[in-house]
Amino acid sequence: MQKPYDVIIAGGGVMGSAIAYFTAADPAFDGRVLVIERDPSYEFCSTTRSWGGVRQQFSTPENIRIAQFSLPFFRAAPDILAVEGEGPELSFREQGYLFLASERGLAQLRRSHQAQAGLGATVELLAPAELAGRFPWLNLDGIAAGSFGYENEGWLDPHAVLHGFRRKARDLGVDYLTAEVAALERLGNRVIGVRLGDDEALSAGTVVNAAGWNAGRLAATAAIDLPVRPRKRMTYVYDCREDLSHMPLTIDPRGVGFRPEGGQYLGLVSPPADQDPDCDDFELDYQLFDEVVWPTLAHRVPAFEAIKLSGAWAGLYDYNTFDQNAILGGHPDVAGILFCNGFSGHGIQQSPAVGRATAELIVHGGYRGLDLSAFDYARIPAGRPLREAAVV
Repeated sequence: MQKPYDVIIAGGGVMGSAIAYFTAADPAFDGRVLVIERDPSYEFCSTTRSWGGVRQQFSTPENIRIAQFSLPFFRAAPDILAVEGEGPELSFREQGYLFLASERGLAQLRRSHQAQAGLGATVELLAPAELAGRFPWLNLDGIAAGSFGYENEGWLDPHAVLHGFRRKARDLGVDYLTAEVAALERLGNRVIGVRLGDDEALSAGTVVNAAGWNAGRLAATAAIDLPVRPRKRMTYVYDCREDLSHMPLTIDPRGVGFRPEGGQYLGLVSPPADQDPDCDDFELDYQLFDEVVWPTLAHRVPAFEAIKLSGAWAGLYDYNTFDQNAILGGHPDVAGILFCNGFSGHGIQQSPAVGRATAELIVHGGYRGLDLSAFDYARIPAGRPLREAAVV
């Protein structure tokens, strides 16, 4: 008879697979890990529908440190995650992030830049004249300053990151099961395993909730309040006659983001809070493009006045409604459960650092590298939000 699993990870996206890899790769771990993923095609996974952005430009020091760990890992991933001499090609395009601020947002931009520079991030704060010289394709009307991450920022292939972690984890002995985790199994003040959609029960010493945008619903099956909700974000794909393929990923003060992708361009914006309900469908809404995205693009980049919309897709954020930051670690009153949730659009870039940190909790019972205790679940019932200003 096969012995039970030491660790069950509910969710096999980039976070679940990163945790599985780092756990199995730890020399101090000799247990068994099971990752349960309901859709091995990852068609509707947040990971595969993301932009794959990588940046240091956050307002929270811990998020900056996470980025500073993750980027060197991504650079070395073809070797670290190699299986039989073949590693993932992440296709990192180091073209930077450019955050633009109006006078209203200037103070926050300066505070964030001070935090980033204080931790050694390679970020410049640019006045309008400097922006004009560096980025002549920009219309600087209403712009007071810009923050540019001139190295260690850009975007990579989210599919390659996910499958790199997954393939290496399996090579290290991690089992993957195609099934739906319908519920957490709780006995008193301890989570003892999971129940699958076919009503099969599996036990484990530790269960990790890495269920992405479904994490809040899963936690509720064990009477745990986890403020993570599915929120829809739409990416619009468009063509432009002028070649601006060298531009960084740019964030306008209105929240509209845009960047090149192959021979085309991508644009998005988060809807206003009062128009951003919980949502688990992938239907497209072109009204947001017509009323917000396109007018902003046309104003900010004159070459985008004549763009042609050629496609679109929708994806779901695992959105932390409490403070838009990750929710990590254990529960103060319920043993046997670890959270890895609420990344609010930052999951790909944070997966190496968070995956390693969660594996340290599993194997060693505490953080050994980065101290990510600021993101502990305990801050939620205590009412101590850790706000992140740079949410796109």
